[in-house]
Formats: sequence, structure tokens, C-alpha cells
Amino acid sequence: MTPIKLYVVRHGKTMFNTIGRAQGWSDSPLTEAGEEGIHELGAGLKAEGVPFKMAFSSDSGRTMLTMDILLEELGLTNQIPYQRDKRIREWCFGSLDGGYDSELFVGVLPRTDIFAGRDLNQVPYPELAQGIYEVDTAGWAETWEELRGRLLDGFMSIAKSLEADGGGNALVVSHGMSIGTLVWLLDPKRPKQHIENGSVTILEFEDGQLSVVSVGDLSYREKGRAIRDAEAK
Repeated sequence: MTPIKLYVVRHGKTMFNTIGRAQGWSDSPLTEAGEEGIHELGAGLKAEGVPFKMAFSSDSGRTMLTMDILLEELGLTNQIPYQRDKRIREWCFGSLDGGYDSELFVGVLPRTDIFAGRDLNQVPYPELAQGIYEVDTAGWAETWEELRGRLLDGFMSIAKSLEADGGGNALVVSHGMSIGTLVWLLDPKRPKQHIENGSVTILEFEDGQLSVVSVGDLSYREKGRAIRDAEAK
């Protein structure tokens, strides 16, 4: 069987990303710069000759637009199966979804027992999820068990789809915190790492298990930027 790899992309930079708003299940469009960054990524992936057999994104508008751009750059629009899966959505921040990051991560959460004087990078994902669940006045936020379960279920389902079809690579577009959480679930000893817009995290599936190959790789985007800059001259 052909080796199974998931090329997991964080969507392009959005309006909310740019102005510092918590963007979980709420949504905002990609900025012009955000779209350009994904065009760069697509050009870089094409230049590297990475073959993709299937495509998957969350059902958020920002991931779907990112996927549309990537498939266009790769010449794969309507050429490979593409599915949208709500299981690989971003975290839900409940009643604080759409608010400023400073309100959630600097204002509200640090005052809870969950943070206990630690900064955001020192708080493990399960405790962070519990903190968000506790401060959500609307009752929309997920428990850690719900969040963990849907992410593992969603990404394992993608890997198993490839396995059932003889292996190969999948192009997957998801979200920053969800990708970071998945990496931590697969490799808890790995330090937390910020996942940049347009970066690629590669996962491998073998013997029924997902493992982390690389995290937040920007080299494909950088290669694509050089190609597009040269073409524009």
C-alpha cells in the first residue's frame, strides 16, 4: 500500500485573525493578503510535486475558500474527491466566540482557577477547554471530552478513507488551535507551537495510528512566494 499522509493546512489569514478576534465557530472572510498567502502555498505544493488523492476541510467558510484556492493552484478542482467535515472545525469559544482575543485569553480566563497564575502557553489544552467551558454563559462551548473526541474521530476518519482506497496523500484544511490540539494529542511531549496561517503540518498513518511528521512548515509557502514573485517580474 502507498504510504498514507495527511497534509494539514491552517486556513489563510482572515479579517478576525488580523484584528485579533477569537474565531472559533464564528467566521470571517480571508483578507486579500490571506488569499495571496494560500495562492503561494498552492504554488509551492505544486512545484514540489506532492500528489493528492483526496481533499477535506472543515465546514467553515474560511477553510472552504482556502481549499478552493489550493485546488485551483494545484489544477485539481473537480479532479479529486472533496468532503467538508464539521468534526475538524476550530474550538468553540461559546459566548466569547467573535470577541477580542484579549477579552478571552487576557481578560476572562486568567481570572479563573484554571490559569492559576500561568500564562496561556503554560496551560494544557484539557485545562484550557475546561476554563472556556466554565466561563461560557451561553452553554455553547464544548467539554474537553467532546473536543478531543471529535478531532480524533475526524482526522482518523480521513486517514481510514485513504487506507480503504489504497493509501496516498490527503490535503486537509483546518484551524490553528485544532491543529495544535491534534498534534498534542498525538505527541504530548512536543512543546506547544503556534500554527501559522498557510502552514503545513504533516501526519502519517500506519498500523491504525496517526503520528506527527512535521508541524507548522512554511517552506511550501515560501517556495510558492518565490515562484509567484518571479512570474510577476
